[in-house]
Amino acid sequence: MKLGLGSVGLVALLVVSAVGQSTYFPPKGTWRTGTPDQTSLDADKLAAAVAFAKTQGSNTARDLKTYIKSTLANEPHGEIVGPTRHRGDTNGIIIRNGYVVAEWGPTRRVDMTFSVSKTYLSTVVGLAVERRLIKSVDDLASSYVPTGHFEEPRNAKITWNHLLRQTSDWRGTLFDKPAWADRPPRGASLEVMQNQPKREPGEAWEYNDVRVNLLALCATHVWRRPLPQVLRQFVMDPIGASNTWRWHGYETSWITLDGLKVQCVSGGGHWGGGMFISTRDHARFGYLFLRNGRWVSRRIMSDRWIKAARTPTKARPTYGYMNWFLNPSTTRNGQPHRPMSAAPINSVTFRGAGSNVVYIDWDNDLLIVARWVRRNAMNGIVKRVLEAIVK
Repeated sequence: MKLGLGSVGLVALLVVSAVGQSTYFPPKGTWRTGTPDQTSLDADKLAAAVAFAKTQGSNTARDLKTYIKSTLANEPHGEIVGPTRHRGDTNGIIIRNGYVVAEWGPTRRVDMTFSVSKTYLSTVVGLAVERRLIKSVDDLASSYVPTGHFEEPRNAKITWNHLLRQTSDWRGTLFDKPAWADRPPRGASLEVMQNQPKREPGEAWEYNDVRVNLLALCATHVWRRPLPQVLRQFVMDPIGASNTWRWHGYETSWITLDGLKVQCVSGGGHWGGGMFISTRDHARFGYLFLRNGRWVSRRIMSDRWIKAARTPTKARPTYGYMNWFLNPSTTRNGQPHRPMSAAPINSVTFRGAGSNVVYIDWDNDLLIVARWVRRNAMNGIVKRVLEAIVK
C-alpha cells in the first residue's frame, strides 16, 4: 500500500511492509534527512566517521585524461577514445534507515565513475533477462547477436553468464581494441601479450574492458536501441534520478542497427567514456538494491536477479555479476580473510577507479557512497560508520 503524506511541495513516499513498518522512498529531487537519534546513531562517532572520510581524499589527478593516460602507459592501443572531464572534490553521502544522516562535498556534481558503469551495464542485461529478451544467462551469447564476434570455436562457447562474470576469456578485437592489449602483464613483450594461454570460458576470471564492452554490444543488439535509453526508462526515471547523468561510448563504438547509427556505451572509463553521474544519483541506484529491487510499489529488479548477482563466481569468489564485489570469508596465507574486514559478510560494493564506491549493507539498512577517496579507505569509513550504530 502506498501512502501519500503531504507536506511542503513534494510528497514523501512510504510503503507499509508486511510487519507494519514503513519504508521510505525519496521523491525526485529531494531526500529526507534524519538526526542520529532517529537512526540509532551516536552523533559524535558519526561525525568522526565523516571527518575521517574527508581526510581520505584521492591522489588521482584532477585532470582525468592525465590520470587515464598514466594507467595506459603499459598498454599497446592505449589511445583515449571516449570523453573525459576534470574530477571534483572528495564527497559522499550516508543513508541509514532511509534517512540521509551525513553528506559532504559536491554530491550533485556529475563526475566520471569508471567501473561502477559495469553495474549499470549488468543491470540492463538483467532487465533483458527478466523480460525474456534473453531466455537464460546460460544461453550462448552468439545465438542472440548477428555479428562475427563469436565465430572462433572457443568464443562460440561463451554464455551470457561468462560475460557477466568476466570469465569469458573472449579473444578478438572490438572497437579497435584487442582483448590482449587490456592490462597486459607488466614488462611483457608484444609477442607474449599477443600469445597469452587460452582458457575455456568459465575457467578463469579476468578484469578486461574489451570483454565488458562486448557485453554492452550484445545487450545493444538484444534491446535494439541505445542502452542509456533502456536504463533511463526502466530504472533511472522510476527511481527519481536527475536528468544530469550521461552514459558515454567511444568515437569508435558506433554500429548500424535497424538502419540507424547507434553508439554502444562502454562499461568503464578505461579509455574514456562510461557513466558520468552524481553521488546523489548513485545513491538512488544503490538504494534500489538496498530495497531489494523495489521502488515504492513497483518491482524494478527481481529477487532472483539480485540473488544471482550476489552469487560468487567460481573462479573469483569475491565477485558476482559484473561489478558486484562480494565480501565472503576466505583464507589467505592460511588465515581467515574478508575483502572488507569491517563489513558484514553479505554486504556488497560497486567499485570504480579513483576511487568511487557504492556500499550496500542489508544487515544494517545502510548505504554509503564515497567518491574520490584513497584506494583502501572504504574499509575504514565503513568501520567507523558501523561503530556509530547504537545497538
